[in-house]
Amino acid sequence: MPPLPAVPDGFDVRPLTADDAAAVAALLVSAEPQDDTGEYPDAEDLHEWWSGWGLEFERDGVAVLGADGRLAGFATVLASPTFRDAYRIHLEGRIHPDERGRGIGRALLDWQLARGREVHVERHPEAPARLVVEVPGSLPPLERLAAGAGMAAERWYRSMERPLTDLPEVRELDGVRLAGFAADRDDEVRRAHNAAFTEHHGSSERDPGTWERLYTGQRAFRPDLSVLALRDDVVVGYVLAYVYEADAAVRGYREAHYGQIGVLPEARGRGVASALIARALRLAAEGGCARAALDVDSENVTGALRLYEALGFGTVRTRVSWSLSLPPVRAD
Repeated sequence: MPPLPAVPDGFDVRPLTADDAAAVAALLVSAEPQDDTGEYPDAEDLHEWWSGWGLEFERDGVAVLGADGRLAGFATVLASPTFRDAYRIHLEGRIHPDERGRGIGRALLDWQLARGREVHVERHPEAPARLVVEVPGSLPPLERLAAGAGMAAERWYRSMERPLTDLPEVRELDGVRLAGFAADRDDEVRRAHNAAFTEHHGSSERDPGTWERLYTGQRAFRPDLSVLALRDDVVVGYVLAYVYEADAAVRGYREAHYGQIGVLPEARGRGVASALIARALRLAAEGGCARAALDVDSENVTGALRLYEALGFGTVRTRVSWSLSLPPVRAD
């Protein structure tokens, strides 16, 4: 692990701990009016997120404390245990709005880049790697930090939403049946997801453990609001829905978030995705949700952006993935 970042006078820094989850959640919620990420996580959400990514607190996270002991900022380095081409290492963090402009962000990003390089060498030196920072469109200072650190804008994403009114009709599909999510099909859906996302930028081959920790094992996962498309009783498409209760508590309404949407290549072009989403929207409305949301790569190879717009989704936020490429290094 690299040395702890050199933070400005008046601040202390130490490794992040699991007990910091509540303070990190409070920081993110307090920053939301300014940062507008659309997320209001609680401590359990963060515990689940960090656990899903296998965060090693002593090595992969730091906390910055003010003179009053309050959390002034944090940073984590998260790497997926599975990947396809480049080994993607995600650098996440935030500074409390009251403490910005003091150089804490630069110190934390420098530490993250150093730790990210170590993670590459320690875990997958044989593969190329990318250190990645997701920059919301509402945070131009973070964009300047990423650019100043030698990172480059890699990909543009949109967060899209729609109210659950004036819903599209669910089309009948020739030879394809829509069904609810069933636990005994979980691994089949995982394998369909891996096949559907083979050509998608930055996607990873999900093993059973990672799939459960990051997707269908989450407490926010709603199998009752999720939909499968079956042809000859085989999964050819899916929409997996999540409802984040911490977000709902702040917003005053529930939102169905479609975290994973996919159709096998051989089943595309037949209206399967449209029918899946239309059915999921109706389930969400019947299940007490007021809105639906999803995220999309603006350059998605399947033309998903146009599909979502046709189904009534509109862009509410944008973010840009900034990255730094690392070549393979010698395994020894």
